Amino acid sequence: MSTLFISDLHLEDARPQTTEWLMAFLEGPARSAQALYILGDLFEYWIGDDAVSKAALSVAAATSALAGQGLPIGFQHGNRDFLLGADYAARAGLRLLPESIVVDLYGRPTLLLHGDSLCTDDIEYQAFRAQSRDPAWQASILAMTVEQRTEMARNMRDASRQHKGAVEMAIMDVNEQAVRQAFIEHGVERMIHGHTHRPAVHEHGLPGGGTGTRIVLADWYDHASYLEVTADGAASRTI
Repeated sequence: MSTLFISDLHLEDARPQTTEWLMAFLEGPARSAQALYILGDLFEYWIGDDAVSKAALSVAAATSALAGQGLPIGFQHGNRDFLLGADYAARAGLRLLPESIVVDLYGRPTLLLHGDSLCTDDIEYQAFRAQSRDPAWQASILAMTVEQRTEMARNMRDASRQHKGAVEMAIMDVNEQAVRQAFIEHGVERMIHGHTHRPAVHEHGLPGGGTGTRIVLADWYDHASYLEVTADGAASRTI
């Protein structure tokens, strides 16, 4: 048995190849999994459950079918799809998860999160993150017309690209102290996250001499991959 993890697919109608990769994954490896976790940024942007893209409709049909066959599918919000709500989640058979959660993976407690909360050196982004998670702010956005929200999403995406081009890459990566604090607060020695688009396995020294393992998931811009966790360990797989 295995548990699978994906993140940062950034699905949108303009990139149909990525949706095709996801369908291949859902029709292949996911069918024999014990559980599937999507750790944020499944979509390039999300402007509300009342404005679902063609890609999102295809995804919902596929994931709801798997969920109906007994596959638990957990979803954490990312920095692009934080407005994804209960209506779409129910339609897609997704279980909405908190921003951070500890799950038992074959006897090993593991912290799951999107990863953006660990990038504390990027002060400008953290300010936006705090605003975007505010229920009142979200309600004000969802009260706009679909056209207004679409334009806002495009502007936010452009601003994000400009921000990335103007800020040192190191600032947008995780902060070592934030990582260690997460290990300590949740009482775990392993975490899995996405967001940074820098797939790797990192070891962090912890107080008392222990070591924390941090597994970073890959994005799906150039190819599709997933993390497979079994009782024997974790390994990255390509589709």
